[in-house]
Amino acid sequence: MRLLIIGSLGGQIGAATKIALDKGAKVAHAGSIDQALMELRGGRGADLIMCDVGLDIATLVRSLATEHIWTPVIACGIGTDARRAVDAIRAGAKEYLPLPPDPELIAAVLAAVADESHQLIFEDNATAGVIAMADQIAPSDASILITGESGTGKEVLARYVHRRSARADKPFISVNCAAIPENLLESELFGHEKGAFTGAIARRVGKFEEANGGTLLLDEISEMDARLQAKLLRAIQEREIDRVGGGKPVKVDIRILATSNRDLADAVKRGTFREDLLYRLNVVNLRLPALRERPKDILALGRHFVRKYADANGVPFRPLSGETERLLLTHTWRGNVRELENTIHRAVLLSHGSEIVPEAIRLPDGAKFSETAMRTASDPVTIATAAAATTTRALVGHTVSEVERDLILDTLDHCLGNRTHAANILGISIRTLRNKLREYTQSGIRVAQPGEGRAA
Repeated sequence: MRLLIIGSLGGQIGAATKIALDKGAKVAHAGSIDQALMELRGGRGADLIMCDVGLDIATLVRSLATEHIWTPVIACGIGTDARRAVDAIRAGAKEYLPLPPDPELIAAVLAAVADESHQLIFEDNATAGVIAMADQIAPSDASILITGESGTGKEVLARYVHRRSARADKPFISVNCAAIPENLLESELFGHEKGAFTGAIARRVGKFEEANGGTLLLDEISEMDARLQAKLLRAIQEREIDRVGGGKPVKVDIRILATSNRDLADAVKRGTFREDLLYRLNVVNLRLPALRERPKDILALGRHFVRKYADANGVPFRPLSGETERLLLTHTWRGNVRELENTIHRAVLLSHGSEIVPEAIRLPDGAKFSETAMRTASDPVTIATAAAATTTRALVGHTVSEVERDLILDTLDHCLGNRTHAANILGISIRTLRNKLREYTQSGIRVAQPGEGRAA
């Protein structure tokens, strides 16, 4: 978390800085809005700005928007001056914090910006396999392509890899290639010199330079224009970039992570994505299964979101009832984790009584999940059929050796590491089982020891 404080905060800058540092933030100061903009243009980015309410908040917000710097602004002022607070919010500040600073309040703001949705919550073996591979490759500098349907948690996994890398104490910079207009993406990535184009009022460092020493995530890279793909390929190969309008290359030291919810190999065949760029990005592929392919994660995430939104909205904690959990398992979750999170948030707000019951599980338009689904959610045949279908879907896209490996390791988990029992269940000799387990261990996969299961 990088915090930029602008102004003196009514003489409370020291106290606010100490609180932020104690909470793990890296703090920088700027005496004025102009100085702050110079800091941001120069690549010393920020995840959050705290600005003295006595300064011109509107000008700050407008300048940030003009230069496409998407950093949230929090206004700070002495006491609870309602008029100033309202003016700051109207000017574009996300929040108003009264001073002297309250440690818990600042901690809450920092946590919100750090975003607890970056937590990696999982229990399903399908996800555990992906995480095990992520743990193995995280310490390297290899480029990683993270694939999966929209909403499966690709950016969360990217942040997880960064936190376990040798660059964990350096910046993690994310660029959504689909959200930035094509004519602005080049400047956003590589920066620009003053006067390079209309609106380039000063030199601006791009995301490559901002991420120097750390990790750059190119989110939804399949949406990138073909011309820009060529410049990106050169930047990755040569580890240097050219600012728009610049005449001198700039060296950068970064690790590249990329995500896509599309089949990039198919995009290569269609001619919309460069094959050489795909090879550069796809040194390792981490595929996140759809939520419907990892049913244990549906329940783990559902319980997590119940607690999160009960706390966030100041309402009593109500657990999911057994019938509700069965209902959640029957849904297809086409929007994956994002859809589940919104559904649980609604349920937390709509619930009464001691538990969250199926009637609180609503669609975005307020309609209940289908009555048929609610009636069959408790039907053993339906549950068994849904589980079988989920298992079958989970096999698609995996090799025979991968399926065999998962079956052996899951059976060994079930037997708490007992090799003899596992071999009997699998119908293979103990010697064959030991040879397989030795092969898995040598490839870096954790194998359950006698008396234990693998840690998820």
